[in-house]
Amino acid sequence: MSLLQSWRWYGPNDPVTLQDVKQAGATGIVSALHHIPHGEMWPLAEIQERKRIIEEAGLTWAVVESVPVHESIKTRAADCELFLENYRQSLRNLAACGLHIICYNFMPVLDWTRTNLAYELKNGAKALYFDWADLAVFDLFILKREGAAQDYAPPVVQLAQERSKTYSQEKLEQLSEIIRMGVPMEGFITLEHLTQSISIYKEIGHAGLRENLAYFLESIMGVCEENGLKMTIHPDDPPYPILGLPRIASNKEDLLFILKRVDRAPNGICFCTGSLGAGGHNNPVEILKAVGERVYFAHLRNVLKNHQGNFYESDHLAGDVDMYGVMRELVRINQTRPEPIPFRPDHGHQMLDDLHKVTNPGYSAIGRLRGLAELRGLEMGIERTLYPAP
Repeated sequence: MSLLQSWRWYGPNDPVTLQDVKQAGATGIVSALHHIPHGEMWPLAEIQERKRIIEEAGLTWAVVESVPVHESIKTRAADCELFLENYRQSLRNLAACGLHIICYNFMPVLDWTRTNLAYELKNGAKALYFDWADLAVFDLFILKREGAAQDYAPPVVQLAQERSKTYSQEKLEQLSEIIRMGVPMEGFITLEHLTQSISIYKEIGHAGLRENLAYFLESIMGVCEENGLKMTIHPDDPPYPILGLPRIASNKEDLLFILKRVDRAPNGICFCTGSLGAGGHNNPVEILKAVGERVYFAHLRNVLKNHQGNFYESDHLAGDVDMYGVMRELVRINQTRPEPIPFRPDHGHQMLDDLHKVTNPGYSAIGRLRGLAELRGLEMGIERTLYPAP
């Protein structure tokens, strides 16, 4: 049994159509109801309509990514229980429509962070890029977070100071906009709101955020067990504390803690090679071997890092992540499952005709098509070597 090849689709407004997905060779769709405001319950009729559109195109809605966890749940605010009940009802409605794999994250405020969405590679393609000095420019000179300089190495602070003097106002505004794009809410979060959120999480801290995640998981496990649901937490992206915000899903120890703290079968992991691979402290193959029993979904992408820890998203088979080792272990785990593990090519370069189109950052068609083709071939080679046909 092969892995389930899937593709993230943002819904009817996605520039990449379901027909494009079919031509890429994926059969499973990874989608969510992005038009539903965060924290609101997902209506049964809305889920059914999205499923109808996908199935009429000859595809299957395989994974729900994501059902966002409201900030009130992450901070365990006074209105937390309201949003927990909405979340539980959304899960019940998804299960009633035959959807059983749910992806989510528990990153404070920012779902992902990059500093350049169009980093030009030597071949002319464009990739997503993360640069510590540019993050420090934002942190020190735009956000002006108190004590921020202490969180960066002295050479990074010095470089940020130098860049801040040369960057135009337009460049600074563009950098601020790119970083704030990682906030999963309608429109851009204001600098004031971001500062307030950072203060809240400073009080919560690493240990407090861990406990809030456990509280969230314990509050939904009953619904998950009753309805055969699998929850998959996405690792932190990137896997470091940034802007003074705690991170609790950044390495092997974090993921093992999450699985053991709420040790129930629906509590699983979305194994993202790019998010984990961006950390020099991580070995994705070793991590997968440690947590693979609870990996229910996978994001496969690669990154190239430099000595400063800056990274860009590379070709799927040509980065720091041992994609062969990851795929070999995924194939092995998959052989033990009654149903195939879904994976998707995560992100992709903007290249060829897509360079002239408006696309969601990291989610152009051709770059992901290339990635899926490479991963498909890698899987087939491994599968036929390890499990030859009789």
